[in-house]
Amino acid sequence: MRPRIAVSLFAVAGLLASMSTAATAQTWSPEQLGVWGVIEAQWQAAAAEDGTWPDRFLHDQFRGWANEFPAPRDKSSTERWMRYSVENSTTLMHELFPLNIIVQGNIAVAHYLYAIATENRKGERRTTHGRFTDILVRDGDRWRFIAWHGGDDPGGED
Repeated sequence: MRPRIAVSLFAVAGLLASMSTAATAQTWSPEQLGVWGVIEAQWQAAAAEDGTWPDRFLHDQFRGWANEFPAPRDKSSTERWMRYSVENSTTLMHELFPLNIIVQGNIAVAHYLYAIATENRKGERRTTHGRFTDILVRDGDRWRFIAWHGGDDPGGED
């Protein structure tokens, strides 16, 4: 699963980002909107603890590098860590703030911020924020993640 809503300054930044996002999204092409829909659906599936999301969203050649891992992970490693995460924490809520989406042929690159609130099995709650860059490839008639990089910002916990 990907990294884990901050309230203070990040809430203000989030409000501003969401206001500018609405304006930006209105000028996005159908392809850009399609890519963003896939990103939102993947985060939603992960938050809902849907164990099928890696098969549905990750390309077989996927390599993703979240900040908390020492090296990029392939699809099977991502599936194993997702199962571990589901056993040890729950996503309470998340919010995504798209910054930029580029679609060039069969490749898409999306940059965005996120905020996420989680609870571990001890009942301890944590809110964090960070950023991701996702690279998606068109696989037949759908977009799949081929790579991503990002995670919690340093000091990004409230």
